[in-house]
Amino acid sequence: MTPRFDLIGMVVDDMAATLAFYRRLGLDLPADADKQPHVEALLPGGTRIAWDTVETVRSFDPDWAPPQSGGNRLGLAFLCASPAEVNTVYAELTRDGYTGHKEPWDAFWGQRYAVLHDPDGNTVDLFAALDTAAT
Repeated sequence: MTPRFDLIGMVVDDMAATLAFYRRLGLDLPADADKQPHVEALLPGGTRIAWDTVETVRSFDPDWAPPQSGGNRLGLAFLCASPAEVNTVYAELTRDGYTGHKEPWDAFWGQRYAVLHDPDGNTVDLFAALDTAAT
């Protein structure tokens, strides 16, 4: 048997704050999930994304500690329909208090790109092909 990639897992400090962020990016997450210690969502294509509270992880790995500060070890990227949507989503999320890391720019590889941090400091990229619409 060959293993198949199936799940992206993240450890979170505040489940409700984290899920609110990912709801804003279009993930369908029920409201009652905010109080759960473990939450999963099925993504298009069949891969799952999951979040566990620090307490949940420490229940089976008591020595777990967050990564050292100064960089990220996990990055997620969300495809937008157009360069204008990259700009709009970035502006809305930063306006609502989420942390922007790099404002939208036209990347040399042909995409409109922006970078945010989720409530736990994970890098979340927004991108769209530059030829889909004017920025």
